[in-house]
Amino acid sequence: MGAAAPLPGCLRTPEACLVAAPAQGVLGRTAAVKVTTQHGPGPRAVALVSDRGSDDDGDRSSSTYREVRLVRVTARSTRHYRDSPNAFARELFAPLPPRYDALATLLSFGQDPRWRAAMVERVVAARPALILDVACGPGAVTRRLVRETSARVVGLDLSEPMLRQGAAVIASAGLGERVALVVGRGEQLPFPDATFDALTFTYLLRYVEDPAATLAELARVVKPGGPVASLEFAVPERLGWRLAWWAYTRAALPTVGYVVGGRAWWNVGRFLGPSISAHYRRYPVPWTVRAWHNAGIIDVEARRMSLGGGLVISGIRSDD
Repeated sequence: MGAAAPLPGCLRTPEACLVAAPAQGVLGRTAAVKVTTQHGPGPRAVALVSDRGSDDDGDRSSSTYREVRLVRVTARSTRHYRDSPNAFARELFAPLPPRYDALATLLSFGQDPRWRAAMVERVVAARPALILDVACGPGAVTRRLVRETSARVVGLDLSEPMLRQGAAVIASAGLGERVALVVGRGEQLPFPDATFDALTFTYLLRYVEDPAATLAELARVVKPGGPVASLEFAVPERLGWRLAWWAYTRAALPTVGYVVGGRAWWNVGRFLGPSISAHYRRYPVPWTVRAWHNAGIIDVEARRMSLGGGLVISGIRSDD
């Protein structure tokens, strides 16, 4: 594995982007972080903050991460997507963080971890030093990327509660020195061009207004030659499996969600099937592959998994 890259300048300067992080780490320590109050619609950052040496005796040896602080982040634009699919997604998923990963595994018949592993596999071979994980949720892919590479990883998601949950898990796993978490949207990444060596995104394109433009924005921040990989639910191609998928997503999924997760997961279960079907009617897989190419990503491969219920797409950022 390659050595972890230093954090790019935009993540070291609070006025420019995220936090004043020490050069040796992704996350700002207590003394280094400029904490501001959020006003207006601009996106924010969530960073794990090391509370080392907060005791009066000056002991600096503690490495316990026990805070999450909000830090203002300046995006390329402050346009507020109040009525967009993003806003709906944020409201829909807001109650879910405490059990999100476990329930996602259950509701995908245990396939979700396998799909995520296949996506991560597409980027680790390139030995990236700095990775952006978009739509990271509570950080399942973020943590896997940290464990399977020596890279520093920036996770970005629209949901602050999801990131808070992810911050707690990352801290308890002792991975905080290599992770930063940012509140933001994939359509407006607050990073300069060609910042990251690799990029992943999970269950994202169904929640944006313009998938093609979002893909172009994602590609913008990846260095030429860097791998890009995504995971999304899909609709099986074969009629028999498609009918079974339809019955499961319309009936079993909401019911199972309610039994194990209450009304919030019933709402998600009821939403997912129609959402997935509608997305692929409008943006079938061949269209999506072309959109990847048009965004400046080459060698695009679409891999259906689990009888067609999962879709991993990967490619390489072109030199253009």
